[in-house]
Amino acid sequence: MRTVITKDISQFPDFKNQLLHWANRHREVVFLDSNQYHQKYSSYDTVLAVEAFTSIKTDYENAFQDLYQYQSQTKDWLFGYLSYDLKNDTEDLHSNNFDGLEFPDLFFFQPKKLFLIKENQVEIKYLRMCDDEIETDFEEIISTTSLTHNPSSINIKQRISKENYLSKVSKMLEHIHRGDIYEANFCMEFYAEKAQIEPLEIYQKLNAISEPPFAVYFKNNFHYLLSASPERYLRKEGLKVISQPIKGTAKRSFDLEQDEQLKSDLAQNEKERSENIMIVDLVRNDLSHTATKGSVQVEELCQIYTFKQVHQMISTIVSEVENTTSPIEILRTTFPMGSMTGAPKISAMQIIEALEETKRGLYSGAVGYFTPTGDFDFNVVIRSILYNSQNQYLSFSVGSAVTSQAIPENEYEECLLKAKAMFEVLQSK
Repeated sequence: MRTVITKDISQFPDFKNQLLHWANRHREVVFLDSNQYHQKYSSYDTVLAVEAFTSIKTDYENAFQDLYQYQSQTKDWLFGYLSYDLKNDTEDLHSNNFDGLEFPDLFFFQPKKLFLIKENQVEIKYLRMCDDEIETDFEEIISTTSLTHNPSSINIKQRISKENYLSKVSKMLEHIHRGDIYEANFCMEFYAEKAQIEPLEIYQKLNAISEPPFAVYFKNNFHYLLSASPERYLRKEGLKVISQPIKGTAKRSFDLEQDEQLKSDLAQNEKERSENIMIVDLVRNDLSHTATKGSVQVEELCQIYTFKQVHQMISTIVSEVENTTSPIEILRTTFPMGSMTGAPKISAMQIIEALEETKRGLYSGAVGYFTPTGDFDFNVVIRSILYNSQNQYLSFSVGSAVTSQAIPENEYEECLLKAKAMFEVLQSK
């Protein structure tokens, strides 16, 4: 059981920032920020969960079954992540590529302390064992000041050279022309060794220049995720399930007329539309595994959404489920998300594994939460920096969807466009 207190925070304009700095003292932190990018499907502007009462950490073997047991027994708020490599739990697949980050494949925790912000109200939900700390913590939060550090220069390297990237995309096109797949998301890693950063400061810079609707600051001891994700993987509201894959990216322009033209060009780009529609079909198929008959619908097809860094093409697919359907089963039958794999899904993942040189891990996985009633909301981990402060390994990956119309050089340029924000915050002096 939780003690619930609601407070007005209108007189504390910097409350969100203060809350995050206070949270960073804890071992486990999940901070989810919508940047008030209000969409049709949202519950809160900002959510913070800290300090594990219970937790689950496991590799991919039987991971979904273990999560099912944990979630169904706890019946409380749970926060954490599903790494991309949980694909190996649902299919006969493997992840043998290099892994410098060494994150567990799955991690969730039941927080002792939870903050839910909507406009000028914060709902504070503490487990009963620590509810006597609410007022003390609140006073600490509103008196917290942020410290800034001088960032050190980070030497970022590229795991796959441009020449090698173009060659690998050409090999992927051979698979497509042979009929093995018709789309695959191919990714490459940028990394730094012996990297010393202040993760919270880097996250705040990344969030500020992107202002995405699914930003995350995640900390589990020495593992960090600093995410400026614009993409939702999956949300469950009552009996409704919502998926919002992104496929299709265009740069922004400071010139308003040119910016509108770039947006219009993206909306009419046949290659980008075909990429998006292929994934819509894949998501419709994934959702059908748990959907009630005839309930899978496409609410939005190839809509253009504008963010600070880029324009994106997003579709919204929904379904209805029975009230007896486990939330874990909905995740298991749709994971990994189609926008980060390709189609057909299993063949695409096999080819991705053969051509990529880094284990994806949490990149292209999902971070989010379960409510006590079994609702959930998860993002797609893209536009994100991952960091292991113990071995000082830092990594971020970017990718693009390769279809039969793909031009390797253009795909490479799209990757660099997606990497721009990460380079900017890591190399700023």
